[in-house]
Amino acid sequence: QTQLVESGGGLVQPGGSLRLSCAASTLTLADYSTGWFRQAPGKEREGILCISRSGTVSNYSDSVKGRFTISRDDARNTVYLHMNNLKPEDTATYYCGTLRSWFCRDRGMDFWGKGTLVTVSS
Repeated sequence: QTQLVESGGGLVQPGGSLRLSCAASTLTLADYSTGWFRQAPGKEREGILCISRSGTVSNYSDSVKGRFTISRDDARNTVYLHMNNLKPEDTATYYCGTLRSWFCRDRGMDFWGKGTLVTVSS
């Protein structure tokens, strides 16, 4: 069974940083396009960033520009979301999703993780 496992969430103060990890078992992330998504309470899931199979990055959220970045470590079969200057409005459950495609998209992924909670609060 394909699994994506997110980790790295937690409680952080405004202005702080976190790095989320999305680790895969039974599939090779370098063969997929992988994105990070988030869902705040009472809101729909939104796409944030995606890294394509070729390494091209797509940004789906203006609110994270200049603060969040995405990277992939093929040796560790892991995709990271680097989050800096966190704000209370970044509080959400963060999910990774992967798609067997050369191209990113902001919905309809083939596989999803179960999410990791990020809380930004003083």
